[in-house]
Amino acid sequence: MSTTTSQQTTDSRNTAPSRPGRPLEFLSFTLGQEEYGIDIQKVQELRGYDAVTRIANAPEYIKGVVNLRGIIVPIIDMRIKFRLGTPSYDQFTVVIVLNIAGRVVGMVVDSVSDVITLSAEQIKPAPEMGSVLDTDYLIGLGTLDERMLILVDIDRLMSSDEMGLVEKIAA
Repeated sequence: MSTTTSQQTTDSRNTAPSRPGRPLEFLSFTLGQEEYGIDIQKVQELRGYDAVTRIANAPEYIKGVVNLRGIIVPIIDMRIKFRLGTPSYDQFTVVIVLNIAGRVVGMVVDSVSDVITLSAEQIKPAPEMGSVLDTDYLIGLGTLDERMLILVDIDRLMSSDEMGLVEKIAA
């Protein structure tokens, strides 16, 4: 079987690690009706949603900050960031605490599902969606049986100029 694939549809934005034959693990979570995945290696811990301290003049998607064992952690609501409607906070709401380039950041999601292992063959490039959806922050789409995960490049998203939360990660 040839390992040559058509790389014309992907470019440097699709940063799925190219480790042939080696499965990749993603933490799956939901926002609205969609299921997303991020690299499990970026996840420091999972926490329930607690009250945050608001920061004046912060963008709407930055809910505020929390003190996590002496570290001030900005909390980003991904439903607001991705413009997926008004968030509601309940017993299923989770804060995924990430460690990206040495910076700790929390992201609020509707719920966390599980850890999913995908092979390289199960990850397809994200289709170009024009201005409707910025695919710069997507690794691709992961397929597992009847499930489809939108795989988010969390490093790229959190280090984007718009977010400004993490120093740019050297390529």
